[in-house]
Amino acid sequence: MRTRAGERYTIRRKVFRLFGAGFHVHDQAGAVVGYCDQKRFRLREDLRLYTDETKSEELLRIGTEQVIDFAATYTVSVPPDADHPGGPIGSFRRKGVKSFIRDEWLVFDGGGRQIGLIREDSQIKAIIRRVHEFAAMLTPQGYHLLDESGRELVAYRTHFNPFIHRLGVAIRETGDDSPIDDLLALAAGVLLLAIEGRQD
Repeated sequence: MRTRAGERYTIRRKVFRLFGAGFHVHDQAGAVVGYCDQKRFRLREDLRLYTDETKSEELLRIGTEQVIDFAATYTVSVPPDADHPGGPIGSFRRKGVKSFIRDEWLVFDGGGRQIGLIREDSQIKAIIRRVHEFAAMLTPQGYHLLDESGRELVAYRTHFNPFIHRLGVAIRETGDDSPIDDLLALAAGVLLLAIEGRQD
């Protein structure tokens, strides 16, 4: 598996699974650096990202207290370790009515301060995708995570495949200049694929 130029990670979700979805996160070299198991038929989303399929080491979890995801807030938390006390590192809130036409998510840091926005790439394409299923396959979704000034921090791009959904994650800004770290960027990618899967 190869990633496109500029994509630091690729998240792959298998389409045909009876009791849920499996997500594998690959780095640029193709190595698996994360694994997430999504259970079907859950009223509240509870996604946990591990280092691999053994699920022995948890990297983060994404959860919501709301049953319906119309405008739910999804909190991203990390377990405690030697460098971090653990707890929330950020959250994503879907903009309910607006997302019927074009997906939009508000992005918050661990303290609840808004630090950005995730927006689907094009309103025209978004409308076409929702009206014509075949067109949706030919024009895969793309998302942009923008900071408060409109600067792009992360780009997400889906890749068409009838058997595996792939999402490329290109982190544009890193280090002290960006309020988004890799874990929060990956959490957003996993959540986007998970919610898309719920809507399939």
